[in-house]
Amino acid sequence: MPYAVAMAGKGGTGKTTIAGFLIRYLVQKGKTPILAVDADSNTNLNQVLGVSMRATLGTAREEMKEGVVKHGMTKQMFMEMKLADAVVEGEGFDLIAMGRPEGAGCYCAANHLLSMYLARLIDNYPYMVMDNEAGMEHISRLTTNNVDVLLIVSDPSIRGIDAAGRINTLVDELKLRAVKRFLIVNQARDGLAGSLQQAIVEQGLNLAGTMPKDDLLYEFDMNGNPIVTVPDDNPALCAAFEIFDKVIEPD
Repeated sequence: MPYAVAMAGKGGTGKTTIAGFLIRYLVQKGKTPILAVDADSNTNLNQVLGVSMRATLGTAREEMKEGVVKHGMTKQMFMEMKLADAVVEGEGFDLIAMGRPEGAGCYCAANHLLSMYLARLIDNYPYMVMDNEAGMEHISRLTTNNVDVLLIVSDPSIRGIDAAGRINTLVDELKLRAVKRFLIVNQARDGLAGSLQQAIVEQGLNLAGTMPKDDLLYEFDMNGNPIVTVPDDNPALCAAFEIFDKVIEPD
């Protein structure tokens, strides 16, 4: 199994940006190849990384459920073909997107095949970075329940810290194996207020560090530029790298 780092956090906290920064960090450290998994139904990690998506695994799952399999192909052959089509190559990483959430009806057979072939794919990579929605069910249902580092991302608000605490509790309820868990407070200004520090302690969260609110990231996002291409001295990127130096194992 690869060394796996998963992101979690409520919408708008910047976890996808941090996932992109982590992939840039690992590439610069020579920790490649990396499998980047976009498990958010609102697929946009590819935009952060500057690569185009051809297909998602959600599309393949839907097509198999509806019986859209070419004549002469088994379902296993179909899923292997779709899995290969969904992998996008980048510099030092490959990206695969889980796609939209499941619709009505039973996806048991499709999910089983998807899990089997995705597990086979994962074994080819020494490192994996997974961007998730607020819930952590994706880890247990479709990919892997073994995570070496879970990074829970919050904005600098009491509601954000409370949401981070709920995610942390959900990991325990789902009995997921997250060896280390850390909180990152993004978009912070001038440190953390005392009320936020108290909330972090009350939620039992392990603060890894903060990242500043950065106007350049906003400009890149507005203009459709890959956020991972910000300059090396960008304050948000530098803060992220300092956090990664502390929480990512050297080997």
